[in-house]
Amino acid sequence: MGVKRKLAFWLRPRVVTIGGRPFVSEGLNERLWDDFYHRALTISWPAFFGVAVSVFLMFNAVFAMVYQIDPTGIANQYPKGLAGAFFFSVETLATVGYGDMHPASVYTHVVATVEIIVGMGNIAVFTGLIFARFSRPQAKILFGKHPIVRMIDGKQTLMMRAANMRQNLIAQASAQLHLLRLYTSPEGFQIRRIEDLKLVRNEHPVFVLSWSLMHVIDETSPLFNETPESLEGSETSLLLTIEGMDETTSQSMMARTQWSIKEVRWNHRYVDLVRRNENGVNVIDYSIFDDVLPLDEEEEKPVT
Repeated sequence: MGVKRKLAFWLRPRVVTIGGRPFVSEGLNERLWDDFYHRALTISWPAFFGVAVSVFLMFNAVFAMVYQIDPTGIANQYPKGLAGAFFFSVETLATVGYGDMHPASVYTHVVATVEIIVGMGNIAVFTGLIFARFSRPQAKILFGKHPIVRMIDGKQTLMMRAANMRQNLIAQASAQLHLLRLYTSPEGFQIRRIEDLKLVRNEHPVFVLSWSLMHVIDETSPLFNETPESLEGSETSLLLTIEGMDETTSQSMMARTQWSIKEVRWNHRYVDLVRRNENGVNVIDYSIFDDVLPLDEEEEKPVT
């Protein structure tokens, strides 16, 4: 019982956020070494290097104790004792070969051989992980904090903003918008339903600067006749995914974001990003990317 409590203390529950609502997963018996590759790719860089350094120090400390079984097995050992054996282990693993300390017995030669074989495998693993972390394509796409709902061409329209922070070419960019909400059947059965929201334009051939994505709320839309209160009652959230080919790396990349229905601003408009400076040059200002303003009643009337 005490062992289980200790394990429960060290194993933190996994928290997944969907639409701004946290979900804590329980009952998954995960061990520390399960899915090691995925964990190594997803932890932060400081944590990754911290683990790598810790493994390196522990590895050499273990072999230092093994070397000390034969106290005279390392010639010219300095300093004497465990510290000298540790430095000898580091030099052996790194194949530095300073020439001062070297194996002086068959036992030490055998241990050094085993250390080199095992150590080369460890180095290969960490080298491969570092390369995999660097080579993973990562999209730097900025999403607006607040989707808006406003009238455009006489139709109520849901609108979102996205921007390419690298400002290089993302070719054949495509977007998908989904609605996630809690659905209750007439029998009382509850399920989280995913519904597609059709975009006015779901492809952008040259996504370099910004992209305004729009969904018309008409009779075919799952949002038709819905109100902010009804959507909030069904725990509605929006999921936007953008994929494309990065011209610089020639790799496919993906970015996604979620908004809860509380983050949607009704009868608002985005502040225009583009303005002309005194020299007549177009300037796109990303410092106001998230800014929204309420619409005037006159501006919100449908065009007749």
